[in-house]
Amino acid sequence: MSKLTVEEAKQFRVGPDFQLADVDPTATPDVSDVDDVFHDYDDDLDDLQRRLFANSRVGNDNAGSVLLVLQGMDTSGKGGIIRHVIGETMDLQGVHVKAFGRPTEEEASHDFLWRFYEHLPEPGQISVFDRSHYEDVLVQRVKQMAPPEEIERRYGAIVEFENEIAARGTKIIKVMPHISRDFQAQNLKERIERADKHWKYNAGDIEDRKLWSQFMAAYQIALTRTSTDVAPWYCIPSDNKKYCRSVIKALLFDALDSLDLEWPEPDFDPEVELERLANS
Repeated sequence: MSKLTVEEAKQFRVGPDFQLADVDPTATPDVSDVDDVFHDYDDDLDDLQRRLFANSRVGNDNAGSVLLVLQGMDTSGKGGIIRHVIGETMDLQGVHVKAFGRPTEEEASHDFLWRFYEHLPEPGQISVFDRSHYEDVLVQRVKQMAPPEEIERRYGAIVEFENEIAARGTKIIKVMPHISRDFQAQNLKERIERADKHWKYNAGDIEDRKLWSQFMAAYQIALTRTSTDVAPWYCIPSDNKKYCRSVIKALLFDALDSLDLEWPEPDFDPEVELERLANS
């Protein structure tokens, strides 16, 4: 079977007419057997990401970079994406993963975007945000943790922030792994019952679950207000976690391939060095 193409992956891009309610979290379009396509991009991702990192090591400040934003409901598989997409295909020397939680007292004393700047990717690097600046227009909107006029201001501030990042040469991919409420219940039940998953369980997840419809409304607003040409959102059906990960691999491949990087030229003469090695 042919691989899941970049064009097929991009069908999940959020456009002006996007409706979250129209996305079926159980669907796996264009793929009949996820196992057949899951590893198709692995070698390409390994090669392209190592080229990116190699260019940074030789001081190529124009190498570009990638920011992957993962923002979804509790148990939507963000950690699994990091482990099975990033961890299994890339040289982690060139990857920075940051999980954002509740702001510290110092962070809260600044504008909401302040704490994200230091974790943006340098040239040659991939940064992954596990939760992100979107907490400030999702959780804070639903739980009324900031005034409505401040939440409204933040949508525009986010677009400006991401335009600034893109202008530096960073490719931005924003992913909402979209799961169903029933699937979340299965995941939470597993975390409660299984000893090897107890560490993942947070009792607050059930309280948030009661606000499901409010969160869906907040995601609808955030995704449509902040999906732009330079920082598009992708809302990916994710009840089948392996399908979601396969789509993300295709999107990462597209971003890395578009950087159009070659392996750096050596700053030595290979023939001379081979002769030196032979005579050593």
